[in-house]
Amino acid sequence: GEFLDSRARGAMFQPVGIKKLTNVAVVRHKTHGSRFEIACYKNTVLSYRRGHEKDLDNVLQSSEVYVNVSKGVVARDEELVRAYGTTDRGKICEIILAKGELQVSERERKAESESAFRDAVTTLVEKCVNPGTNRPYPPGMIESALRDIHFSVDPKRSAKQQALEALPKLQEIFPIKRAEMRFAAVVPSAKEESLMAFVRENSGKVETNDLSASEASVTFTMDPSTYRALDKLVKECKGRLEVVTLAVTDETTTAGTFDQDTMKATAAK
Repeated sequence: GEFLDSRARGAMFQPVGIKKLTNVAVVRHKTHGSRFEIACYKNTVLSYRRGHEKDLDNVLQSSEVYVNVSKGVVARDEELVRAYGTTDRGKICEIILAKGELQVSERERKAESESAFRDAVTTLVEKCVNPGTNRPYPPGMIESALRDIHFSVDPKRSAKQQALEALPKLQEIFPIKRAEMRFAAVVPSAKEESLMAFVRENSGKVETNDLSASEASVTFTMDPSTYRALDKLVKECKGRLEVVTLAVTDETTTAGTFDQDTMKATAAK
C-alpha cells in the first residue's frame, strides 16, 4: 500500500501550494482524447485573453496541470508528453489558456445571462419610442415583449447590438421604432443644399438653420441608421458633425392623458 500512484496521492494530499481553491476559474482543454485543466483567477483570465495581463503568475492560482481541478487530481508526466509533447508546466498552461474553454458555473451563467437581458431591455427603453407618441415604453412592457419573441442574448456579442437587431421582430407585435438622433452640422455655405437634400431624403426634421456668408449651421433630427452616411457627407463637405441627443423623445405629453386632442397634436408634429 506504500506505492500509491501519483493520482491517488494528488487526491489524498493536496499538492503543495494548493489550498482548496476558492474563486477558482477552471480553463479546460480537450486534446488527444484527454482532458486537462488549469486553475486560474477569473478576472485575470479574461484580462489575459484580451491581451491586458501579461504575467502568468497573476493568472494561474497554481502552476500544476490537472486532470480534474475540483478533485485535486494532477496530470501525470506521460499524459502531458502524449498530449503536448513536453512536461514543461509553464508552456502547457499557456497552451491551455490560449486554446481551452473557461468553465462557467450554472449559477454564474444564469447571472450573466440575466444581466445581459437587463442591458437589452435598458437599451430599448433608452433608444426606442412608441411612434404614435414619440415616448419611450416602460421597462416592464419591453421585457414582456422580448420574452414574447423568445429573445435570448448570445453572451459572446454585445447585448445592446442584439437588442436593436430584435427590433423587426418586436415591430411585428407592437409599434416601436428607434428614437431619432438630434444632429448639429456645420458645413460651408456652398454645401448647405447638399446637406439639406440629404436630410429631406432621409425624412429628417430641421429644427434650426443659420446661414451666414461663410457657413451653414443646421440642427435636425433623423433616424440613427443614417449616421454613417451623414458623417461621410459632412466630412466630404469639409464640415463638422456633432450628435447632440442620442435619443430624441417627447417628454411633454404624459402617458395618462392620451386622448383625441393629444393624438391630433402628435400627428400634426
